[in-house]
Amino acid sequence: MTIFNEWLVFSLILFVIWTVVFIFSRTKKEMLIVSALTMLLGLTEPIFVPEYWSPPSLFNLALRTGFDIESLIFSFVIGGIGAAIYETIFKSKHKKVNSQEKHHQRHKYHLLSLFSPVLVFLPLFLFTELNPIYSASISMFVGGIAAMFCRPDLKKKIIYGGVLFLFLYFVFFVFFNSIYPHAVERFWNLSALSGILILRVPLEELIFAFTFGMMWSSVYEHIGWYKIIKEW
Repeated sequence: MTIFNEWLVFSLILFVIWTVVFIFSRTKKEMLIVSALTMLLGLTEPIFVPEYWSPPSLFNLALRTGFDIESLIFSFVIGGIGAAIYETIFKSKHKKVNSQEKHHQRHKYHLLSLFSPVLVFLPLFLFTELNPIYSASISMFVGGIAAMFCRPDLKKKIIYGGVLFLFLYFVFFVFFNSIYPHAVERFWNLSALSGILILRVPLEELIFAFTFGMMWSSVYEHIGWYKIIKEW
């Protein structure tokens, strides 16, 4: 059996994209910090295996333990790409929000907004029969909307971030399918999902990509109290 299984190749191709984005990024610090923090989400893989999918993995870790090395790589790269893709395309930079702006009435819900994805995900995961990919996507969508209400100055980045990440992820997935044309049917639990494929890409992957892009595009600015300023 080759060491380069489909899930590892999937993650490594994304790492190549991460590297390209990093080279051209105007916010390398943001990208590295968010990537490092997002990598921890790779430890949630047991939530999705096998309910959402059953990927191949190094040492067959995913099926034996639920955890795998590929998920850490995947989470690392999508976190950085999701956070930095907007600044990579639209020439902009960060500026600290001043203390007066921090005390605006809408910011009294700052922490609630930040933790809203967790507050939504937990009851959906624990008390409903929803597939975890739907619970995760709903919670990230709520997180993105909450961020827009709390930080309306980031609205453009949140919306564009979702669209840009969705487009990039879709193009990437179509390319991946050209290399492994039967991977989706083999590893995704399509019987538990909508079964809708767009150019052989599961609809759920695209919903995940959009909501992840929404949520993660503003996470650095939202947590660190930064705002976006155009350079031109």
